Amino acid sequence: MKMARQFPLNAMRVFDAAARHGSFTRAGEELGMTQTAVSYQIKLLEDLLGEPLFLRRPRQIVLTEVGQRLAPRVGEAFSILQDAFASVLEDAEGTLVISSTYTMASRWLAPHLGSFHLQNPTVAVRLLTDQTLVDFSREAVDVAIRYGDGNWPGLATHRLMELTFTPMLSPALAESVGGIDRPEDLLKLPIFDPTDPWWAQWFAEAGLPDVDLGARPHTYLGTQTLEADTVMGGHGVAMLSPELYADDIARGRLYQPFDIACNDGKAHWLVYPESRRNVPKIRLFRNWLRSEAPTFVD
Repeated sequence: MKMARQFPLNAMRVFDAAARHGSFTRAGEELGMTQTAVSYQIKLLEDLLGEPLFLRRPRQIVLTEVGQRLAPRVGEAFSILQDAFASVLEDAEGTLVISSTYTMASRWLAPHLGSFHLQNPTVAVRLLTDQTLVDFSREAVDVAIRYGDGNWPGLATHRLMELTFTPMLSPALAESVGGIDRPEDLLKLPIFDPTDPWWAQWFAEAGLPDVDLGARPHTYLGTQTLEADTVMGGHGVAMLSPELYADDIARGRLYQPFDIACNDGKAHWLVYPESRRNVPKIRLFRNWLRSEAPTFVD
């Protein structure tokens, strides 16, 4: 009971950061503390427990057995505290912050969000785009749409949709080289991005497993949207998802020369911390996606 009354929350917060980073220096950078202050807080906790939590080695700290047992429980405790305060401060009338890749946001999510607003007029939406995976423990984001295999420990995952990929270019560019009749005709054109593994997979599926794009200029544009804009301008060929560009294909802005479309086994997923499954605004968004995306899987 004495420990409960004098529980060193600040020292535990410092220990959590040091355990996650494996560094007193980086823990101090996260918390706005000096390395000396971090070391002092860890020492207070070790004195209280009567056990060392880290082995101090040159340029490295390593959790002891006691530290290894304690670290996940401390991390979980702070996550529970964070979620408890968040649940008190927010409700269905709050702002839903969504993180998504730029292409998925611009080509699918944004055009559909109007119906979410109509069904849930009290929920404001803030849509953030980023190519990196959002860290829910550090960023003020409610849900994310991620591309991958769905294996993200600690997160609730719902398969949103699978996308295929196939080469596309502008009709005018295809005509300028006498047409694209065979897969090898694509090699006459600039390719965006030749280092993308989707190209090797597609050429193998098309019967050309030995195509080597390594000597080509490594032009990297970062998103399908930028690649699509570039090839619609007649500057080359890119690997795009026809499901996201059906309108551009129908209007003749993009040309898909082959029916061969591949999938790398990954998909787009709705993800959020498991502990926040029942937050009202997240539940409303999840239910809306379930009705909006025919391939949504719980």
